Amino acid sequence: MPARSVRKQIPLLLLIFTIAGIIGFIYEEICVYINDGVLAKRGTTYGPWIPIYGFGALFIFFLTIRVRKKPLPVFLISALFCGLLELTTGFVLDRFFNLRLWDYSVVILNWGNLNGYICVRSVITWGIFGLILMFAVLPLLEKFRNKSHRAFKIVAILAFSLFVLDIVLSLTLKYSPWRV
Repeated sequence: MPARSVRKQIPLLLLIFTIAGIIGFIYEEICVYINDGVLAKRGTTYGPWIPIYGFGALFIFFLTIRVRKKPLPVFLISALFCGLLELTTGFVLDRFFNLRLWDYSVVILNWGNLNGYICVRSVITWGIFGLILMFAVLPLLEKFRNKSHRAFKIVAILAFSLFVLDIVLSLTLKYSPWRV
């Protein structure tokens, strides 16, 4: 995708990131409830969104945009590359920051887990999320953008700004070395 085309897509990308973060939060809440029988706030932010799902959605968007009408390649590319994203992120957070945000070795349906960073269920979930993004969310967002481009941009910028503000506040208030 040429740079000019990407610039035009920025509001769309912002909304994809934000919506995927919210969907990821809901997904994790459901999984924790099924696994532990309790509702537990997931993620590192205050709000109902988890950034890695936003990054995963952007990976999916850019890696599958040329095959977006073909479900099998979308599923396979989403599963493979987002599985690698999850594996790499989990490893880096654990190894270099001593931070373990998820551990598939202690949850149900964790067949094929790799040191708790990923498992077959998580990889399949990324594939399914890829399908949802490219065949449900993206067409709805494009329809909204085509109906009212200005409203679309405003919603995208406001939603993403709230997400970023939440990330900044979460990092500074929860993990600040000056916090007592």
